[in-house]
Amino acid sequence: MQSGIYVGISSQIALERRLTTIADNIANMNTAGFRATEVKFDEVLSKTGNDINAKIAFVSQGNDYLSTRAGEVQQSGNPLDFAVKGDAWFAIDTPAGQVLTRDGRFSMTETGDLVSTQGYPVLDAGGAPIQLNANGGPPTVGLDGRITQDGRIVGSIGVFSADLTKGFLRFENSGVIATDTPQPVTDSSEVGVMQGFVESSNVNALSEMTQLIQVNRAFEGISSLLSSSENTFTSAIKTLGGSQ
Repeated sequence: MQSGIYVGISSQIALERRLTTIADNIANMNTAGFRATEVKFDEVLSKTGNDINAKIAFVSQGNDYLSTRAGEVQQSGNPLDFAVKGDAWFAIDTPAGQVLTRDGRFSMTETGDLVSTQGYPVLDAGGAPIQLNANGGPPTVGLDGRITQDGRIVGSIGVFSADLTKGFLRFENSGVIATDTPQPVTDSSEVGVMQGFVESSNVNALSEMTQLIQVNRAFEGISSLLSSSENTFTSAIKTLGGSQ
């Protein structure tokens, strides 16, 4: 009987975690470059201490992972807006270290620094800040990330890959800090930079709302089951103890 309570509690913990990720996804459905968080749950078997040595299935707390589905790419016409083609990321330099982002809404400072919407330097493939000519003409960026300004090459926007299955932390909405060291993508026909485009969030609002309803219903069902189990357990104790 106690095992049923423990299984129910483990399910509630898992559902609460899923509820948190769904709420975060919905809150960022309009955040440029945002990639939704999903949770993978595993079954955990535990042996009971009875004569038949039965196994009880619990639900793990779950492991977060990012959806690799690309968001919709929209043309902006702004020469300093960029979108990543393929499964890769831009990199920016922040107080927390190198951060990966799909939000390519960059701008140029008065001194020619290429920066993110929060003012963090955008990095090239070597991990160095990108410097443009503040008094020059509008830059032209090729699919390989190479920046041309006033007819000459002045730099290159870095595009990076990282194995986020090894762990990551969120940074200011669309940014992520990878546990695995990001590596520059230097030669790939499937990865590139698209100038004048912005990638939207890849959150499917309808799907997330449907999951939100399902999780809430499951949570309520388990809460009811736990309450019923607790009442049965209490009644059993009273009966065994001789109480009326």
